[in-house]
Amino acid sequence: MLEMSVCVCVSFLLCSVTALTTDSLHKATVYWDPDTKTVLLKDGVLDDKGDAYGFYNDSFLETGWGVLELRAGYGSTPRGDDKTFFLAGYLEGFLTARLMIDHYTNMYPQLITRPDVLQAVKTFMTKQCSWSRQQVKLHETTDPLWAHTGFVLAQLDGLQAGAAEWAKRSGRKALTLFEVQFLNAVGDLLDLLQMLDPEAKPSLRQFKEPPMGHCSALIKVLPGYENVLFAHSSWYVYAATMRIFKHWDFKVQETHTATGKLSFSSYPGFLVSLDDFYLLGSGLMMTQTTNNVFNQSLHELVTPSSLFAWQRVRLANALAHNGQEWAEIFSRYNSGTYNNQYMVLDVSKISLGLRLDNGALTIVEQIPGLVEYSDQTEVLRFGYWPSYNIPFHQRIYTLSGYGEMWMEYGEDFSYELCPRAKIFRRDQASVTDLSSLKHIMRYNDYEKDPYSKGDPCKSICCRGDLRKSNPTPQGCYDTKVTDLHMAQQFVSEALNGPSTEGDLPPFSWDAFNSTMHRGLPRLYNYTFVSMHPVLFTP
Repeated sequence: MLEMSVCVCVSFLLCSVTALTTDSLHKATVYWDPDTKTVLLKDGVLDDKGDAYGFYNDSFLETGWGVLELRAGYGSTPRGDDKTFFLAGYLEGFLTARLMIDHYTNMYPQLITRPDVLQAVKTFMTKQCSWSRQQVKLHETTDPLWAHTGFVLAQLDGLQAGAAEWAKRSGRKALTLFEVQFLNAVGDLLDLLQMLDPEAKPSLRQFKEPPMGHCSALIKVLPGYENVLFAHSSWYVYAATMRIFKHWDFKVQETHTATGKLSFSSYPGFLVSLDDFYLLGSGLMMTQTTNNVFNQSLHELVTPSSLFAWQRVRLANALAHNGQEWAEIFSRYNSGTYNNQYMVLDVSKISLGLRLDNGALTIVEQIPGLVEYSDQTEVLRFGYWPSYNIPFHQRIYTLSGYGEMWMEYGEDFSYELCPRAKIFRRDQASVTDLSSLKHIMRYNDYEKDPYSKGDPCKSICCRGDLRKSNPTPQGCYDTKVTDLHMAQQFVSEALNGPSTEGDLPPFSWDAFNSTMHRGLPRLYNYTFVSMHPVLFTP
């Protein structure tokens, strides 16, 4: 048992992550009984001889972030990888089930508005699930991608089973497997719904300004290569602000595995980041911003015989040793949903104070029918890489319909001249450390900045709730930052909530009570919180 280390971990966690009492820590350990093929769960116990053990720190309302840490596969009895992932999912589901229910309650009405749309989603996702599980059965012994797909699906099954166990003990209605699948597919649904719902299919000409983007990102190299700074700010509906920072350490026996250790920003019930913001044990760091697909004809290429983006991100994170491998793995079985620009930074290619070797930065972009990637280290050598929901690769840009949108509606659709491109270009030179990095990623001076033109969403950190015409509770709602030194220790800093830079008022739900926001704080006025694992080391 971890009696001594539990005390150390709890003390360390409370000092560095939150000032709460140990009452906020929910610990548990799970064991697999091969004879009865059942899970034994010991609530309130951390046992390093168990098949999976960990804790959830319920600090969300106090700091803006809950913290989940899990270790799996290190028990006294070796288990197959499928069992390791199932039990890790089971433990996470049990520890975070209440939050999963609240998050589903908040996210469902943001995406599903009619019963016929729900049925279409269920039909597509059922077909996709059946297809992927069949491929696992056919190819798991010959193709590492399908072996790891099986692990991810086992973890998803475990997540639902663990949450159901909590619901049974608590007298609550459990989330169904579809509802857990729905949560993980939130990003993919942003595109999938446009294909499945005829009323959600706008023509190219119906867009007069870019739809709500999903994120701003910046990778900044200091002038003498003294350090590399790495940051991401999420944009989406504020109903999605139920945040958990997760640290996973899974011992994986599959021989092609690059790592089972990762730290990432996430949400209840998500087996991915969604943002994305990952620090990986392979030495890779990854983040992304979402691109729109204005050319609706591309959605004809979307098929359930594919792997969702959330699944392919998991596979690339687990199997890739470098940026090119990440891109190649991610490209397989492209779903054409959740079409993003991914930035993969390879720490092994960076020698601080000396050089950035080719392969340090790989840019990967997806649309239905195509994934394009390239080494953009040369750009990074000159100082920075910004990302702001407009494709970089010319072919992706053109096929997505951005070129036509630029000609029709102007520079908001230009990679070089949209407002955030101008602001990053103007202000990135002021970024010299974590403090200035935080400032630029929270930046919003829409009333004075000429590039914002009075629009609180033409800035690095959008405040859609402050728009004079049709204010809505959506925009930039978090920021995560790290640097090369911190990342190698799985350390970052994170803030939850819309920007208050430049004396902007903190966001409150008071004016938007018609939007479902169960379990969320009334007022968002948080500061940055340090995130780092305490049960495992690099």
